[in-house]
Amino acid sequence: MAWLKTMSRISRRMFGGTPVYDGVGGGRRALAWMPGNPGAVAALSLAQDELCAKSRDLVRRNAWAAAGIEAFVANAIGTGIKPQSMVQDKTIREAIHSLWWDWCDQADAAGLTDFYGLQALATRAMLEGGEALIRLRYRRAEDGLPVALQIQVLEAEHLPTTLNRDLPDGNVIRAGIEFDRLGRRMAYHLYRSHPNDGLLAPMSSQGGMDTVRVDANEVIHLFRPLRPGQICGEPWLTRALVKLNELDQYDDAELVRKKTAAMFAGFITRLSPEDNLMGEGLPDASGAGLAGLEPGTMQILEPGEDVKFSQPADVGASYAEFLRMQFRAVAAAMGITYEMLTGDLTQVNYSSIRAGLLEFRRRREAIQHGVIVHPC
Repeated sequence: MAWLKTMSRISRRMFGGTPVYDGVGGGRRALAWMPGNPGAVAALSLAQDELCAKSRDLVRRNAWAAAGIEAFVANAIGTGIKPQSMVQDKTIREAIHSLWWDWCDQADAAGLTDFYGLQALATRAMLEGGEALIRLRYRRAEDGLPVALQIQVLEAEHLPTTLNRDLPDGNVIRAGIEFDRLGRRMAYHLYRSHPNDGLLAPMSSQGGMDTVRVDANEVIHLFRPLRPGQICGEPWLTRALVKLNELDQYDDAELVRKKTAAMFAGFITRLSPEDNLMGEGLPDASGAGLAGLEPGTMQILEPGEDVKFSQPADVGASYAEFLRMQFRAVAAAMGITYEMLTGDLTQVNYSSIRAGLLEFRRRREAIQHGVIVHPC
């Protein structure tokens, strides 16, 4: 134990009696701080399904969550990211563009939109669920398409995150993705239909919860890698899920409180409950009688009667500022501006909103180049 005491003395002499970094140590302020440090794959292996479910739930029922997703999609995709041919020969270039435009109209395997609409659909699926799977569907010549290729966008749930196994040929499957010995993606094991659609899915009768192995060359895995070694994506709302849910409940509680307070104008107490007041109607089903007043009415009270008007507590002037600060935190977590999230322009001028939009455009361009355009 002597060497431990020697090392302790050397440490105190070199670094002093306090930790080198404020975040190191177990003092009173850090007593309840018990950080974990899982790897990029382990961090999402158990949490991804719950994060995705909560994110989709918020987007369905929370106006601010939906507005934030729509704002990012509108700015990142707009009417579409349109490529241009760099061929020098004008005749060949125009022929390529003509064929491209013909294919864009037929690109959607579901026949709902065109290629640029698929860009918005895939990006929205990535933001909401953390990732999107874009499957390339090669067609036969007799299908009569300008190009024998169509695109099918699949949500993240088509990838079974709990599918983990080692294969006899040395490949491994992690979260439904098959890797070779060098860590290269070889295939995706996908559900034939959405696992949460049950019998309502059009393809349920053709496989249900069965998985199909699709070569990696036929799948574009669209997600934003935030850590080296990450194989799946996390929803855009991950860091704002709890705050958005609490804010939704708080705002709804305030609405109900104001509504309840507005239902009561005043209360009359009297010594003889059997006597009628001026304007009092017949008792309701529970035996309570209600009396109404009109503007300018002078109500004369009988001896022993008293009137007390309802004075519900007001939220005060801090309500709007409190929500504003909370929404700024939510906007920061989603990577957009407060004004884009809420549509509130009451406290901005040209310089401030321009500075915020410039920073957002840098983030948007990074996502466009590194996430949306690069995999394609």
